[in-house]
Amino acid sequence: MLYLVNMVVNVPRDVPTDVWNALVATEKTYAQELQRSGQWAQLWRVVGQYANYSIFDVPGNDELHELLASLPLFPYMTITVTPLATHPSRISSDDH
Repeated sequence: MLYLVNMVVNVPRDVPTDVWNALVATEKTYAQELQRSGQWAQLWRVVGQYANYSIFDVPGNDELHELLASLPLFPYMTITVTPLATHPSRISSDDH
């Protein structure tokens, strides 16, 4: 299943800079692993925000929740998930 996911990162004021930087580095490594696996199919930055829109390609809701909850920055995110379905007027036959 494809999901459109909006992630907004809420930077905490009380986390030391070195701890935050380590979390961000770990997040980047994990996100790149998920992209290589094809589960995190697309990743787009939102201009002017610490946020992104992403397309995830996973079997179902539980798998998506598990991936998102495993993100190191998950406790600091506001996440909106929209399940996607094929549009009948779409001319492309690929999934992405």
